[in-house]
Amino acid sequence: MKKEINRREFLQLTAAGSALCLAGVGCQGPVVLSRKSPGLISPGCRRTKVKVARIYMGTSHGLWPKPKLDLENEVRFYESRFAELKDELADVDFVVDELITSANQVGSIKDRLKDVDGILAIHFNIGVRSILNEILKSQKPTTVFAVPYSGHGWTGFGGLRKQELGAKLECMLTSDYKQLAVAIRPFRAIHHLREAKILNLTTRSFAGYADNIKNKFGTEIKKIELKRVLDACDAVDDSQAEAETERWIRGAVKVVEPSREEIFKSCKLALALEKLLDEEDATVMTVDCYGTMHRPLCQAYAYPCIGFIRLNNMGLGGICESDLGSAMTHILFQGLVGRPGFISDPTMDVSNNSIILAHCMGTTKMDGPDGPAAPYKLRTIMERQEGVVVQAKMRIGQKVTQAKLVRPDLLLSFTGKIIDAPVSLEHDRGCRTKITVKVDGDAEKLWKNWSHGLHRVTCYGDITKELQHFCRFKEIEIVNEAV
Repeated sequence: MKKEINRREFLQLTAAGSALCLAGVGCQGPVVLSRKSPGLISPGCRRTKVKVARIYMGTSHGLWPKPKLDLENEVRFYESRFAELKDELADVDFVVDELITSANQVGSIKDRLKDVDGILAIHFNIGVRSILNEILKSQKPTTVFAVPYSGHGWTGFGGLRKQELGAKLECMLTSDYKQLAVAIRPFRAIHHLREAKILNLTTRSFAGYADNIKNKFGTEIKKIELKRVLDACDAVDDSQAEAETERWIRGAVKVVEPSREEIFKSCKLALALEKLLDEEDATVMTVDCYGTMHRPLCQAYAYPCIGFIRLNNMGLGGICESDLGSAMTHILFQGLVGRPGFISDPTMDVSNNSIILAHCMGTTKMDGPDGPAAPYKLRTIMERQEGVVVQAKMRIGQKVTQAKLVRPDLLLSFTGKIIDAPVSLEHDRGCRTKITVKVDGDAEKLWKNWSHGLHRVTCYGDITKELQHFCRFKEIEIVNEAV
């Protein structure tokens, strides 16, 4: 086990040759940070690498796909494939990396499987079922990767998944070797959630929820006091806050309502929030901004929206309204695909089978910290006519996934495609950032099935399979609300 280091130290590490950069605040031009990071996900969200057991399953007596298959050569072939995926897997430590040719050999690695986040079992030839059965006895999340002609084992995988032994088994039957990296994403999310820490600025009680989340995922949720936040704001140097203000203003297409003073206070709070995450070695900040913190923080000092967007763009997390379910979903998205979530207050339009997802706090780096930044305007919060938010222009034609972990054992989701992203000043109804999503499925069924409150969290890309695999591994029911 490598020595753990704090989040700030890990963020400052440079991974030679990595193409992934934590490029900052969400402005189109200037950035706050420029830090190389190992792996798909911001290292700021983890202290250690994802631990995976890579097991090659093959038998010397297997006659299919061909007699006398050279198992060592097969291993070398896969090693070359993994080398091609090194950037995406740079945050992964293959703590077990073995060719297993009999069920008895699994016993020799059993102790080494205890601490892994997941097992990737690569299927070579016929006759490996007994090996797989022994692997599954570890009760670790396990994905079998099997290309065509690797054997006939797949005919029994469906039935095995219905048995208690196969309760944590997923399979990827594909000739696309890039899916080797995709297979590891749910393991990464499991690791990511276990090492995540959420700071919640509120006076409300959430102890029961926090205990349930800690028991299920390992995620810590900690209450933070208003005085500590305000003290952190006071400690921010005015020159730093002024420089941050200038970056946001220069990067904007237009500053519409907010004054420079309002932007300055928001930026000072933004820098304070990052400092608090550093001090706590935390991942996500959420604030009860429409509840217990509305008057003492938002109206008396500043809204946290700029700070939230800034954290989202850095690969961390800023979540409004102390919505802990959305915070967990945001972390899950980051763990699966390295992209943030956009929390929304939806409204329906069944005339074109769509749902409009709207929120005043728009995130500009929806492709992740190293992706392009969307153009934005600086606006006030629509219904409050105060504060400072980013009105972001999201990408029309983009496939998206909407989800929310509404309970530790239930995740709601649906997918669709963005067909409109109205941001004009004339379109003054609803929240500032809006996307119209044509639903995959039936929008009529979507609203009839809707439950568990207003918010949903949107992520770029169709990540249905990744969510399904994660939910199976963590014994979570996943429900498509649109079917």
